[in-house]
Formats: sequence, C-alpha cells, structure tokens
Amino acid sequence: MANNEKIQQLQHIDHQLAKLLEQRVQLTREFSTQEKSVDLSFLEEVSDENRTQIMEIFTLLNKPSSPKRTLLVSRDAQPESTIITSKGRSLGRTPQIIAGPCSVESEEQVMAVAEVLQEQGIKWMRGGAFKPRTSPYDFQGLGKRGLEILRLAGDQYDLRVISEVMHPADLEMAAEYLDVIQIGARNMQNFDLLKAAGKVQKPVLLKRGLSATLEEYLYAAEYILDAGNSEVILCERGIRTYEKWTRNTLDISAVPILKQETHLPVLVDITHSTGRKDLLLPMGRAALAAGADGIMLEVHPDPAKALSDSKQQINLEEFRHFMEQIRMMNHPSF
Repeated sequence: MANNEKIQQLQHIDHQLAKLLEQRVQLTREFSTQEKSVDLSFLEEVSDENRTQIMEIFTLLNKPSSPKRTLLVSRDAQPESTIITSKGRSLGRTPQIIAGPCSVESEEQVMAVAEVLQEQGIKWMRGGAFKPRTSPYDFQGLGKRGLEILRLAGDQYDLRVISEVMHPADLEMAAEYLDVIQIGARNMQNFDLLKAAGKVQKPVLLKRGLSATLEEYLYAAEYILDAGNSEVILCERGIRTYEKWTRNTLDISAVPILKQETHLPVLVDITHSTGRKDLLLPMGRAALAAGADGIMLEVHPDPAKALSDSKQQINLEEFRHFMEQIRMMNHPSF
C-alpha cells in the first residue's frame, strides 16, 4: 500500500474515532454523579502485540475527572469585596496605613511610636512579639509580654494592633490581645497554623511566602476560609529573586491580580519587600496606584538601636515626612 493511501486510511480511521469518542463523552456525562464500573475484558480480542498500548488508552479514557472546585477566596464564590471591620475601622473600603516597629522591644519604644501614629491619624499598628529570625542567635521577641505592650498602646492611642503568631498553641492566647492575627511569610504553608487560624474569631493577615506563586498563596488563604474564618487579609511582601540590590523583589503585579481574582483586601508591605527605607515612598505610591487596600511599613524611635531590621526602619520624623508625601497623592483616608 502506497504511503498516500496509508495516510488517507489513517485520516478516515481518525475521523471515525472522533465521532465515536464524541458519542462516548456524551454517554459518560450521564455517569458524572454516579459510580460506573470499567470492564476491559473486550481487550482480550486484541492481539497480544497491541494490547498493552490499547489498554493504556482505555485506562486514560476511563480515568475519572475531578470537577473544578470554586475556591472560597475567589470572586466566583463571592463577587463583592470583603470588608474587614475592627472597632469601627475597616480594611478594604479606603486605603489604610499600618505602621509600627519591626519588634516590640519595650513599652517606652512602642508608646513613642503609637503617639506619632495617633498624631498622624493612623488607626492600625503593627509590631512583632514573636519573631521568626534566620539566625537562632538573633532577638526572638518578647512573646506574651510583647502582646501585652501592644494592647496597652492600642487601648491608650485608639489603635487596632496586629502581630504575628507562629504556633497554633499560641493563637487563643494571642487573640486576647490582638485585633488582627498575622501569619508571616515563613509560615504561609504551615498548614496546621492555617487551619487553627481558621477557627479563631479574629481577622487574619496572611503574608505571601518568600518563593510562593500566587496560586500557592491563594490555596494557603483557602485553608483559613475552609476552616471557618472568612476574615482574611492578603499581604504582598516581596518575593525572592536573583536581585541583590533589594532584600526582596516587590511583585507589584500581584496587587491587581489578587484584586481581580479574590474578594479579599490586599495590602503591600513596603518595608520587607525591598529592605531599603529610601524606596519606601516610591513603593508606597506604586502599591496604592496599583489598587492596594493599604500599605505596611516599619517605624522605630531610634532605628540605629533597633534589635531587628535596623537598616530598613524609619524614625519618627522620617515617618512624618513620609505621611506628608503620601497625602500629596490626594488620599483622603490618610
């Protein structure tokens, strides 16, 4: 048989197969919600030479397909945007500033920052009580005492306080002091912590992991919602790339993508994303221009003496200047 004839014959067989497969697909849909047994005994009629290959094809054809699940974090599940409210203040409605020291070091230090936040009209304060550090010899935070200090500052200066929790066993205790519980980048895929946070009746701020894709990030958030807590705040904090001139690389494109794909509020941590305080203002402007619901940054009374991340924190006067420049963008909420 000439090659042309063989090609024509193959095309004719493919045409017949396509029609038969279409019929098969239509019949298979009728079994989508019920079990069906697969009988491949008819393959005994196939020659030994070709049986294995044909069996592989039929095995693939009979492989059950998993229906695509609509994620709770998605706009398909909830078209309207989620608004997080704490003591009369909201995240997700108008842009907000969240500021405070990297680590809670003393009551005097936190109160000094809190006073300036109140002066500038800020209603959200961050501060680390439990500190995940790269080196075991670096300052690890004050723990519960740090939470107590944050609560004192929050009550005295009308601030909603946010701090990271690293272990599921600490969630219940931390919830007594915090208005928002933070899960940091290094714990983004700590699934036990995510599930436990889903059972706490407090908003959860989930930071994107250092090397996490947006899909992985959203699945991490899904763990919290699936466990019962719908009050989740996303925070882009930069990802690790080959660039050495910044601590991380701020993925500004993540902001509009997350806003389109999810109904959750999206913040940008402009301090950790670059690790350079000289870039805070342009990164803050970029984040807000991209549609972020707020920006986070670190403020310390005396950054040179800070027990963690001293080079990337700004002092109180620099923070006042930062706020002045941000307000020039005509953000009434600031």
